[in-house]
Amino acid sequence: MAGAFAGKTIVVTGSGKHKGLGQGILQAFADEGANCVVSDLAIDAEALAVAEDLRARGAAVATIACDVSRADQCRALVDQAVERFGSVDILVNNAGIGFKMKPLLEVDTADEWDQVIAVNLSGAFYCTQAAARAMVAAGKGGRIINIASQAAKTGFPHLPAYVSSKHGLVGLTRASAVELGKHGITVNAVCPNHVTTGLGAQQNEYFSKLLGFASVEDYLANMAAKNPMGRPGLPSDTAAACLWLASDAAFYVTGEALNVSGGEEMH
Repeated sequence: MAGAFAGKTIVVTGSGKHKGLGQGILQAFADEGANCVVSDLAIDAEALAVAEDLRARGAAVATIACDVSRADQCRALVDQAVERFGSVDILVNNAGIGFKMKPLLEVDTADEWDQVIAVNLSGAFYCTQAAARAMVAAGKGGRIINIASQAAKTGFPHLPAYVSSKHGLVGLTRASAVELGKHGITVNAVCPNHVTTGLGAQQNEYFSKLLGFASVEDYLANMAAKNPMGRPGLPSDTAAACLWLASDAAFYVTGEALNVSGGEEMH
């Protein structure tokens, strides 16, 4: 299959959900000829449907379950992808927990804090380390892209673990970029504003009530009105940024945290 990423293999964690950011990213790369690895906590019917959609676009696809909070499973994910396709050229750390919303003073340490940090931050480290080791061994360089958030730049109420993990993810991006550049591996983060995925829909329900809106629709309308571009983000917006960061045109860009927010976040 022809395309800008023909012969390249991309692994996207947390990509087994319909209309999720992970699916949107894989669709964009599939359309450009990449081999695609769908990975999520479980390869269920929904993840298999994501894989079938990618095959219908002409991509070669593998499905690999991975709990990113476990370092051994992250290593196995990369090993299996290399075994299937010969290399891992692009890793997108997309898996995340953003639906545990609670005031800071009520957060449970083991559940609302430890689990979010384990998936959003530790999981990205485990996958980055595993993929980078494979990239270094292959000697062809590579691209690692972390899906952070507007919450990596700005604080939000009732999301202390999420905001902390995403700020930490920008730190991991910078630290990794410093060490991996000599191997031809770039590491960057993408910071989307709110995107109404399945996870985003749960946030819509919670924050519309918290902020006193009569309905989710009113909350979304207010969100759109505050954005310079007049709408919340779409999975395709984040996917487009990933395409560029993974391209040859961006080979000299590393350690960056790129806002993709329609102008809502500008630092």
